[in-house]
Amino acid sequence: MYNNRMGGRGSRPTSAFKKRRNGKFTGAGPRSRGGRSFAKVLDVNLFINKGKAPLEPEKKYQPQNLFSDFAFNHQLKKTIAARGYKQPTPIQDQAIPAVLAGHDVVGLANTGTGKTAAFLLPLINKIILNPQEKVLIMTPTRELAVQIQEEFLSFAKSLRIFAVVVIGGASMGRQISELRRQHNLVIGTPGRIKDLLSRRSLNLSQFNNIVLDEADRMLDMGFIGDIKNILAQAGKKKQTLLFSATFPREIEGLIKDFLIDPKRIAIKTKEISSQIDQDIVRIKSGQEKSDVLGNLLKQKHFNKVLVFTRTKHGADKLCKKLVQTGFKAEAIHGNKSQSKRQIALRKFKNNLTDILVATDVAARGLDIPNVSHVINFDVPATHEDYIHRIGRTGRIDQKGTALTFIV
Repeated sequence: MYNNRMGGRGSRPTSAFKKRRNGKFTGAGPRSRGGRSFAKVLDVNLFINKGKAPLEPEKKYQPQNLFSDFAFNHQLKKTIAARGYKQPTPIQDQAIPAVLAGHDVVGLANTGTGKTAAFLLPLINKIILNPQEKVLIMTPTRELAVQIQEEFLSFAKSLRIFAVVVIGGASMGRQISELRRQHNLVIGTPGRIKDLLSRRSLNLSQFNNIVLDEADRMLDMGFIGDIKNILAQAGKKKQTLLFSATFPREIEGLIKDFLIDPKRIAIKTKEISSQIDQDIVRIKSGQEKSDVLGNLLKQKHFNKVLVFTRTKHGADKLCKKLVQTGFKAEAIHGNKSQSKRQIALRKFKNNLTDILVATDVAARGLDIPNVSHVINFDVPATHEDYIHRIGRTGRIDQKGTALTFIV
């Protein structure tokens, strides 16, 4: 993802933020990722909330509905109740009735707000009522596609509704074989969907339900052309659902071109949860960042830690050193095969490893329970990246801690 390389002992990462001026870190040059310049300035104070005025507690949302109120099939209602779902989150409360009514929907909501169930549940209900319905769900990352499939399976068990996941890093031949079998949902990334379309292994004219999840992230990754091409090949009469954390100009263009009189739902939440304690760790001259990290991880309250690096090479190098030091750690990044990425993620989710070292591939969309700490071993490229990274902790009424290493 990045071209930076880490040096040997005593050296520092060739970081786009290694120049420090007046408490701010500036880029070393006009390098970019997905059209974003590394030359942006990030204020160190953005990484600290200690000593600031206490934040006002967030007002508890009062839903208009209970899950038992939604016009779901009785069998689906039983599954929902068995999972302990009673009160919907704000995005679920407002989006589910709109989707059930057949409207196109545009949802502005942060990750971790329950939007996967907000579109999956009404679409599963739609398939129960009409088994000929076909659904295409597009996501920016492989991990998010797999996570949506897992959520789908938890709701659709015993309903004889099937989904196929189509993502890079996995066998295309196997995916083509699965597409030939009975299925109602295809969940995938734009690149692999495009490949399957070019091979004529996927015919989107049969799909009359489209979901774009984390749409802004897909655009940020350069998928705008692929998305337009894919949407143009879908059925003419379709219901389109678009969910995004932000609404850049390109998304407004997609809405104008492909959605019909959509219901707009904006769930306004704070950028950063007040449940996350943020601070910096200054690395003194002569200190190795990895040694400082190791000393922190030895403390008892560092139970389940997600460590972010800026490069794939850096993630592997740091993970190897942590393992050699005696920690249970795994690494996840774009160069690893999909099977290895899923194994590493599963081990971390199931508490078989205590530390996951990751690039920004794990910063958005992924629901990892009970992360006690997020550590920015490398300063993130933008404040938006910072928000998404630390949003992996402090979720669902739990406290979390975010630490950023400053050299």
